[in-house]
Amino acid sequence: MSRRRQIRFDYFLSDADFRFAAQCERMRVDRNGSILSLLIIRLPRDRAAAPDIEFLGRVLEGRLRITDTPGMLRNGDVAVLLPDTNAEGAWKVAEDVSEVYPPGPERPECEVFSYPGRRRRRHAETEEDAAVVSGEDAELDPGEFFFARPMPLWKRCVDVAGSLAGLAVAAPVVGVAAAAIKLTSPGPAFFLQEREGLGGKRFKIYKLRTMSVDAEHRKRELRASSEQDGPAFKMRRDPRTTRFGRFLRWSSIDELPQLLNVLRGDMSLVGPRPLPTDESQACQGWQRRRLDVTPGMTCTWQVTGRGKVRFDDWVRMDLRYADRRSLWHDLKLVLATVPSLIVQRGMR
Repeated sequence: MSRRRQIRFDYFLSDADFRFAAQCERMRVDRNGSILSLLIIRLPRDRAAAPDIEFLGRVLEGRLRITDTPGMLRNGDVAVLLPDTNAEGAWKVAEDVSEVYPPGPERPECEVFSYPGRRRRRHAETEEDAAVVSGEDAELDPGEFFFARPMPLWKRCVDVAGSLAGLAVAAPVVGVAAAAIKLTSPGPAFFLQEREGLGGKRFKIYKLRTMSVDAEHRKRELRASSEQDGPAFKMRRDPRTTRFGRFLRWSSIDELPQLLNVLRGDMSLVGPRPLPTDESQACQGWQRRRLDVTPGMTCTWQVTGRGKVRFDDWVRMDLRYADRRSLWHDLKLVLATVPSLIVQRGMR
């Protein structure tokens, strides 16, 4: 490899180094309330050879500020961190880069994520293209989803094996509990609720119904009575809970259907508990970093601090778990969950 080619590739950070730099910039944004934009440049497949990457590197080197950080992602896309730059400013950079290429299929596809913010997708050619924002974009913040960490293969294997074994054992218990719910209170036996998972992606969580059918509507009226600070809603004696529902929540049997969520991949056996969408959306920026990893059925908060710690400390437990996620740590939390249920500490 020539010295010139080595210099061109050294201009881009590796995928791992770039993502570390992005995490640092996001923490800075959370701390000082500024804004961060991420520009993704995707070259056409037939124009993504080494000389094409080198040429793009020279273009960026002449356009970017010293505070901007370019990197090469694992999938071959070029990414640029643009601190203190809003989406409009990032699109100006995209337009400047695109204008170097002749109009047509040779132009790169550009994508801008703003943190915090929303996404626009287009070939950086016209302002009309930039103005199109889909309904999906309005719900999901891809700027957050970029920081999401994929689930390790070992963890997914454990989840599939554990959820299948758990469902086989729990099925009779869930069946009896569902029948008892139908006999003791009007309404369906199961309850589905929208929650935010990995990267803010929304999914329906499965639970046995423990509350009256109008519980979601009454939640707003009871918000002032929540015994948990922050956006999470917790009450020791929630008046919406049915008589049989109190037993289900006391024993955590109502959570067993979430093994289906684990099998589907929406959740893991171990990970930060997914909050209802409205509560998750009310979290501060740094608190939403708990969405960087797949949510789970149990985690540090369930074992050591349920209902006994401030919400900020709850989130810090989740962030520490995300940083030290390992097979051994997950096994320890699973084994510690059973005694914590028997001791019955905190709110359910």
